[in-house]
Amino acid sequence: MEINDKRIQHAVRNTEVLRAPKQSLYTFGTTNIYYYLVTEPSYPELMETSSVTETVVREGKVTAERPRIVTPYYLSRLEGFSLEARRYFGELLNKYGSNAGGLFYTYSNETKDLTIVSDNLPSVVEKLNAEIDKHGDPLAAIIKGENDLWDVSLMKFIFEVTTSSIADNIGQLSRRGLLDMDTAGIPADARVRINELFSMVIRGERDPSELKEELDRWGLFEEYQDRFFNIFHRRC
Repeated sequence: MEINDKRIQHAVRNTEVLRAPKQSLYTFGTTNIYYYLVTEPSYPELMETSSVTETVVREGKVTAERPRIVTPYYLSRLEGFSLEARRYFGELLNKYGSNAGGLFYTYSNETKDLTIVSDNLPSVVEKLNAEIDKHGDPLAAIIKGENDLWDVSLMKFIFEVTTSSIADNIGQLSRRGLLDMDTAGIPADARVRINELFSMVIRGERDPSELKEELDRWGLFEEYQDRFFNIFHRRC
């Protein structure tokens, strides 16, 4: 998809992953990536008259949930997509069929600290690398981005991490048979996910509405409705 905003294009071009995580996103669990996003300040006209070089360091944590196997049909029923996105889902349905499998990754970003360091960017990066090596975190990352659009730089990083993890994730899922589709066109992984949600709802860890939404997205509520309503009988 072509990016029309020149500022976004500039930010993407000038984003560089200086230190990538040393392992792929977990296939069967939650991945927490602690990142340092380093940028030069957005006031170059002031920097020209100053003898002090500064670097902006943003620290945060990106949490990647366990990747899920989905189909175009499933995606088309998710909330929050525009009309254009839904039209695209329609094209996917026509091209690949409603039961074509793919991986769906969900992320959340938690920003922690913003620090302005009185040092140049290469020197700051060198010190951050030394700090990461000291603690031995294989999932820590350093990203060089654009200060005004730092979140665009972060999104590019997330995309690259996802892309580099897909082959490994698919391989592990395939070896466990979770990519297999049943006669209803439902991936085995989706059935596993539904059973996990049932257990979490029973334990009070998830709201029943989340389970209901997942069943509806797969068109499976009628199949599971007796089991769903039994949850409430147990609580009586």
